[in-house]
Amino acid sequence: MIEIHGALDLVFWILAVGVFALSGWALVHAVKTPARAFAVTGKQTKNLWMVILGLAALFGFAAAVQYLSVLSIFTIASVIASGIYLADVRPAVREIGKGGGNQGPYGPW
Repeated sequence: MIEIHGALDLVFWILAVGVFALSGWALVHAVKTPARAFAVTGKQTKNLWMVILGLAALFGFAAAVQYLSVLSIFTIASVIASGIYLADVRPAVREIGKGGGNQGPYGPW
């Protein structure tokens, strides 16, 4: 059982759960994205992002179960890695493969 001794402990635990949710969201998106999308957009490879985001999710989970502190360097690094993926890589790779069936040689018709 998670022991919460005060309001500040509760706030830090909620932040830790948020870190885990953020890194989990980024990892799930990276899993569902095809590897070709990373290469086409000029971003790092899918395998590298899977390792980075997998470690971020692991550290986020460790913070959520209070094995690591929310203020540890690993938890902060997982927030930064997930934030970079969601703010920079995700918008770029999301556009790949969105072409519909009504695409002509000069765009949609």
